[in-house]
Amino acid sequence: MPLPTIILPGYLAGAEPYQEMEQTLRELGFPAVTVPLKRRDWLPTVGGRSVRPIIEQLDQTVGQAMAEYGASKINLVGHSAGGWIARIYLGEKPYDIHPSDRGKSCLWSAHGQVNTLITLGAPHITQELWTLRNLNFVNQTYPGAFYANRVKYVCIAGKSVYGQRNWQGWFTYNSYKLTYGRGDCWGDGITPIAAAHLEGAKNLIFDNVSHSPKPGAVWYGAPEVVHSWAIYLE
Repeated sequence: MPLPTIILPGYLAGAEPYQEMEQTLRELGFPAVTVPLKRRDWLPTVGGRSVRPIIEQLDQTVGQAMAEYGASKINLVGHSAGGWIARIYLGEKPYDIHPSDRGKSCLWSAHGQVNTLITLGAPHITQELWTLRNLNFVNQTYPGAFYANRVKYVCIAGKSVYGQRNWQGWFTYNSYKLTYGRGDCWGDGITPIAAAHLEGAKNLIFDNVSHSPKPGAVWYGAPEVVHSWAIYLE
């Protein structure tokens, strides 16, 4: 039986936009569960604060899925910020860089429970001051595909929008620049390709794939795109 697949939503996103992704995975034979987040669950993390509340919900969902399906391992799919948050979850060193977490359990060491980690448009690097502290912890503690001898890392970047410094492209240009340090590059409209890949991972580029679901655009959770990356799941 295929391993259960847990979907971790992106920053400020609830579970609802991922229902189509979840349903497509189920149709492909993968028992899929989305971490049941609501947008308000992200509020304690705003401004670069600790993402512990999100990881705790992820851990609870993983435990429930493993018990329900009698599985010893799971697949993990992290969209956007969910991708780098998942890397903290895998780790075996305490995530205690925030004063609010002192004295609390901030260690999950889930690398032994995750067979495959797929990240979708995840900004694995940043220049943003409000996320730098968290991502510095991730990249200094677990650089690249840190547990590649135990976990299969697949990092997918969308190539749909080139950042241009004009009135039409200012949002994308600045999003890329805040993430990667330059705006004149390709990405999914939010995350530039260079930021979505990890050294040592299987790094892929999907043409014409946008970061988030929106009218008239194909994103990582569209059925035809899910079919393309689900082949890497166990």
